[in-house]
Amino acid sequence: MSKKISVLMAVYNDEINLPKSIDSILNQSYKNFEFLILDDCSSDGTLDVLHKYAERDDRIKIFKNDKNIGLTQSLNYLINKCNGEIIARQDSDDVSYKNRFNMQIKFMEENNLDACSSLAKIKGKNKVIPFFSRYFNPKYVINFKNPVIHGSLMIYSKVLKDLGMYDEKFYYAQDYKLVKDLIKGSYKLKILKKVLYELNMVNNISQIYNNEQKYFADCVKKNKAPVIDLNY
Repeated sequence: MSKKISVLMAVYNDEINLPKSIDSILNQSYKNFEFLILDDCSSDGTLDVLHKYAERDDRIKIFKNDKNIGLTQSLNYLINKCNGEIIARQDSDDVSYKNRFNMQIKFMEENNLDACSSLAKIKGKNKVIPFFSRYFNPKYVINFKNPVIHGSLMIYSKVLKDLGMYDEKFYYAQDYKLVKDLIKGSYKLKILKKVLYELNMVNNISQIYNNEQKYFADCVKKNKAPVIDLNY
């Protein structure tokens, strides 16, 4: 019997990109999944889009925050609601290729991995990332940058919970902190060197909040707790 996947997405004011992103999950060749989507108190039509999709596909479960709390806390909320053996990430402005789940689960099983990610094509460009770092062991790369495309991450639920889930002190770069905890905890992580994800790099969180992202990433590199508290 195939393993059940819990797909986690937190979305804020992204009604334009959301349908294409949701469709890319619903159209996966791998069918045994639940799709947990949390609206982080959007002020546009995001919630209406979510309800329309939930009416069409019972694998979708909708949640809503009463106030905007950010990605880190929103993902932890969803982790505590999921039932799958494996957790997969998906960002609301990105697209997963149709065979993503099939290929990543097969890769994890064949290599006895705790987690894996894939390569990603940048939307609107003929550029694939990670570029140079994909050729090096993530155990080395983690000291300089996050070797993982967060939206393409798949990880066993038990492993994620054993790690304490996402560190809520990290309002940004929470994925970098998680991956570093994963590697330093001697869990097995590999990058599947196939393009299975399309990444939006225009007006996304990393671009809009570049300075904040850099500060929290530097904290990960230096093994320091952030002194700026951006949690609400």
